[in-house]
Formats: sequence, C-alpha cells, structure tokens
Amino acid sequence: MGYDIKWIIPKLRNSTNLWNFASSITFAAVGIVSKIIMEWLNKTTVYNKHIIERALNSRPKEVPLITVSNHHSCFDDPGIWSTLNLKNLLNRRKMRWSLAAHDICFTNMWHSYFFMLGKCIPVIRGNGIYQEAIDFCIEKLGKGDWIHIFPEGKVNMFKENMRLKWGIGRLIFESPVVPLVVPIIHLGMDQVLPNKTPYMIKIKKKITLYYGEPIDFSEMLIGLRKSNADEVEARKAITDRIQNELLKLKAATEKLHTQL
Repeated sequence: MGYDIKWIIPKLRNSTNLWNFASSITFAAVGIVSKIIMEWLNKTTVYNKHIIERALNSRPKEVPLITVSNHHSCFDDPGIWSTLNLKNLLNRRKMRWSLAAHDICFTNMWHSYFFMLGKCIPVIRGNGIYQEAIDFCIEKLGKGDWIHIFPEGKVNMFKENMRLKWGIGRLIFESPVVPLVVPIIHLGMDQVLPNKTPYMIKIKKKITLYYGEPIDFSEMLIGLRKSNADEVEARKAITDRIQNELLKLKAATEKLHTQL
C-alpha cells in the first residue's frame, strides 16, 4: 500500500491564513530559484508571453483559466512558470493549481506538505476521470481559478505524439463557466533536468517556450449540448481539439527551437 492521501484534498479545501502565508513563501522560494535556473543559468526564449500575462491580468474574475502543455521533464512545473513576470510569479492567489502524480509527489507527509503548499493536487493515475482530484479542479474552475494540466498523463520521455487523457475534456465540459484555454509547448526542459540519474540541474542549455492563441470552446460546447452529445462524445471531441492545437503548436515550436 502506498502513502494514504485521503486527507490531502480536504485539507486543501480548508486552508487557514497561516497556511496561505506558508504557501506564499513556498511559491516565492521555488519561483525565484527556478527563475535563476531558467533565465540566468540557461538560455530561455519565450514566444507570445503576452498571452499568458493577459490571461492572468485581464480576464474577468469569474472566467477560469486552463493551461495545457506537453510534459518532458520533472522540471516542467515550476520551470514554465518561472518565466512569468514577478508580480504574477509571486502572487500565490493568481498562480495555478496543478495536478501531480500521487505516487511521485505525495509519497510521505513532508513531500505532501511541500507540494500542497505549492497548490498541487494529488491525482491517482489509472483511477480514471471520476476521482476527487478532478472534482476538486472543477470546484476551483467554478471560482475562476487557474488550473494547469499535463494531458499526456506522464513524463513523455520519448516525445511521442501520445493520445491525451480525457480528464481535460471533463474539466472543460463540466466547468461552471466556459474556461479560457491556453495551449503551451516547451522544448529543452529535459536538458535542464534530464530524466536519468543523478537528476542534477544542468546549465547553458537552450529552452524554447511557446504560448499558443487561446482556444475558444464556447461554440463547441453549445453545439455539443444542442446535439445532446453524451459525456463520452463530448470529452472526446474536446480532447481531440486540444490535441490538434498542441500538435500544430509543437511543429511551430520545433522549427523555432532549431533556429536559435
């Protein structure tokens, strides 16, 4: 039996002022260290950064944000977010909630508290889309919060075009308010933190990060509901659209990455 995580999501639902303060300190410490790694010790190029900054600072309060990206390294999160402007990076309330594998990030009490303070939600891989972690994300979307998800469902070490998990389809279909969805592709993270022992941070590597245009699901969701599409059909259609957008963005990012 693995570590018991049943207490974690109830704890995340009932945070105190002291907890929020500790969470702010955690975000600041991890964010600043990651920014040093990404922007000082390595060469990071970010395209369309204005898209994420606009999404964080200008979207209506009731509109939730979902970001989706490929997953090449255990440093992807927080590496991606370390490139944000400091006013967003250090604002715990604005920062993302992120699904994290329970058998990697939540293996004991100390690891659990660290990742909880970093607004990570333990997802049990293999338990499907109807589990408490996804329910919790939908609750947060209803409050206008930001959820990040790696829809490949694991670190894609061989960078294959993997079939995306349908959890992202459920989040978008069941969100109380149609979310703003921003796709992201990054390349080079696995050079900064390789997926092999001794798992040491590297320097002088090249990273490319590309934010795609937001995907508007309003018309698709209206059409799915008018056609009385069942939940399975809806999740598949939504996930397929995200997959297509990420594949197009991946091709553009690879081209830019080779030119640097």
